[in-house]
Amino acid sequence: MNGTTPEALTESQHPDSTDRKRIALVIQYQGTHFNGWQRQPNGRTVQEEIETALASVVNHPVTLHGAGRTDAGVHAAAQVAHFETDGPIPGYRWATILNHRLPSDILIRASAEVHNSWHARFSAVWRRYRYLLYTESRPNLFVRPWSWHYYHAPLDENLMQAALDPLLGRHHLSAFQRAGTRRPHAWVDVQEVSCQRKGPFIEIEVQASGFLYGMMRLLVGLLVEVGAKTRSLENFTQIWVDERRELVKYSAPAMGLCLLRVGYRDFPFDREVWFNTYPEYVFNPTPTDETATHYS
Repeated sequence: MNGTTPEALTESQHPDSTDRKRIALVIQYQGTHFNGWQRQPNGRTVQEEIETALASVVNHPVTLHGAGRTDAGVHAAAQVAHFETDGPIPGYRWATILNHRLPSDILIRASAEVHNSWHARFSAVWRRYRYLLYTESRPNLFVRPWSWHYYHAPLDENLMQAALDPLLGRHHLSAFQRAGTRRPHAWVDVQEVSCQRKGPFIEIEVQASGFLYGMMRLLVGLLVEVGAKTRSLENFTQIWVDERRELVKYSAPAMGLCLLRVGYRDFPFDREVWFNTYPEYVFNPTPTDETATHYS
């Protein structure tokens, strides 16, 4: 068959092909060198890389539908997407096949066939993001691609948590929305919020039904002012309640933001595939003379 593998056959070429199937993917990517998730005329994107890999298998263009559109530089620990195919490849095989064709900054954790009514975007009931701050005065090469090195002032994580708490519930959050969105409204159902310190790291997590364009980075940009005690809790809340977008001056850098996971009522993947795949940074304090190991 002139070197063509079974995976590369289209439905018309393969006598044993089945009906059209919908395949779901759980995807990780380091966003550093991407212009975001969504395909665009100029710039490298995650969607385009995966669609190119898919097309190389089935020999025709394939459209990939994602659960959310991450911005340039933003990472994903468990993004979810789906595509349709009429070829013979079983759903679980797609992860391995694609990983052999994808660049090193994209990884398919798992793949599975789903019902044709299931949709990566419209079937999702929540998305969860984490923003990571690194607060030690000295920089660290091994955390730099994944965090905002914020050392300008000490941050009080308890004040930051107190600022986040009133966001729980359904609110109009246009104060945390960048210009250029096509979304018709700014209502967001915020389901969970947290701010935790782990040594020099502060993890900010927000889970919501959906996120506005630029929402997490604008939120964190204002939130650190509360943590640094340059903005009061009351003022932080009043800004978003009054929808004062012009008072939100700063957007936190993209490299600290990661799409942690996406939730569905009916999801074909085991929990370990998608639920907690973003590594935790462990803080090991500098050993004292008494605890240090000496080598002769």
